[in-house]
Amino acid sequence: MTAAELNWNEITVPAALPEVVDEISYQRVVENAGATWDYFPGHFDPEYAQKQGNSTIYVNTMHLAGFADRVATDWAGPRSRVVRRSLRLAGSIYAGDTMIGRGRAVAKRRDTSVDPPRCLVDITIEVTNQHGVLCCPVELTLQVPESG
Repeated sequence: MTAAELNWNEITVPAALPEVVDEISYQRVVENAGATWDYFPGHFDPEYAQKQGNSTIYVNTMHLAGFADRVATDWAGPRSRVVRRSLRLAGSIYAGDTMIGRGRAVAKRRDTSVDPPRCLVDITIEVTNQHGVLCCPVELTLQVPESG
């Protein structure tokens, strides 16, 4: 089944999501921080980041959140949308690192508190670096179409 064909009725849980891998260059770290108006020096000034005890500049929280969303929506397809996200910063993804996202659909349910009801899938995601160090555990909920 391709992502474009995924619908709530066909999802079985638990289910592993495809791994997503992203190379993080210095330019990407700086561009993302600028695009999100996050001018904290740790995202663009290597000297400042090192004075904080980091090896170099690192991605910001919005970059991690967007990456987690990508892990989920790449699997569920373009008609899905994130309706809830909770993440914890457990480590850093530095410029020059490889960011790896591994997800798992852990539950699905129909939310009847709204009209029309929403078809939801709960997903857990671990964002790690190339060394396997957990940098950001994420829990999110996707709304997916009920039929294709």
